[in-house]
Amino acid sequence: MATHAGGLSTGTAAVHITGLVRAFGERRVLDSLDLTIGPGEFVALIGRSGSGKSTLLRVLAGIDHGVTGFERLDAPENVSVVFQDARLLPWKRLLENVTLGLTGPGAHERGATALAEVGLAGRERAWPVELSGGEQQRVALARSLVREPELLLADEPFGALDALTRIRMHALLRQLCERHRPAVLLVTHDVDEAIALADRVVVLDAGRIAADQTISLPAPRAPGSPEYAALRADLLTRLGVDTDVAAPEVKEVEEA
Repeated sequence: MATHAGGLSTGTAAVHITGLVRAFGERRVLDSLDLTIGPGEFVALIGRSGSGKSTLLRVLAGIDHGVTGFERLDAPENVSVVFQDARLLPWKRLLENVTLGLTGPGAHERGATALAEVGLAGRERAWPVELSGGEQQRVALARSLVREPELLLADEPFGALDALTRIRMHALLRQLCERHRPAVLLVTHDVDEAIALADRVVVLDAGRIAADQTISLPAPRAPGSPEYAALRADLLTRLGVDTDVAAPEVKEVEEA
C-alpha cells in the first residue's frame, strides 16, 4: 500500500481507522477510535467542543504527526481540505487561487471549469476582495475539487455564512460531491446541516464514536416530517441538548 505524506497508507476503503489514539500530555483527545468511510460516502461528524473532531481531521489531512498509536490508519494520498475561512490569497486572482500548486498541461482550463461549476464563470480575473463571503467559499470549494480528491475534509465550511447563503451552499456541495464522488468527512456543530447533507452522521464523544447513524430520509430532507424530527431529537440528545426545551429552529450546538 502507498504511503501517505502524514504516515498514512491507502487501502480499499477511503478511510479505515482502528484503535487511533492522539494524546496531549495525559489527556487522550482521540481514544482508541474506530471509523470507516467508503469511497464516495458523505459522513458528517458532530460532537461537543473538545470531543476531538478537528483533531481527527488534522490526522487525516496528514498535518498532525503526533499520533500516539493505532492498529490501522488508512487514508488516500489525494486529500483536500475546506476550512471555515476560505483562506484565499488576496494578492492572487481567483483563477490563480484555484490552481495554486496545480501543475501540468491544462491547469488553467481545469481551474476555469472548476469556477464555472461553483457558479463563478467569467470571474477568473476577479480579486478575492471583490467577492462576498459565500462567493469566497465557492472559490475554496473549487480549489479543493479541481484536484479530484479521493477524500474531502471539511471543517465547518459554512459556519461563518448567513442562513440563506448556507442553504444554497448545502445544495451546491451535494451537487459537486455527486459529480466528483470524493469521500467526504464534514465536521459541523449544526445538526440540521449534518442531516441535510450526510449519508451517515457520526457522533464523537470523549474521543470515541458514541453513535453512527445512517440517514435514510429521501432528499430533499426538509424539516417537518416525523422521521426528521425523531432523528434530529435523537442526535441532539446525544449531544447533551434537552430537546423538551430546545426550540425547533435551534440549529447550532454551542458548548462551553
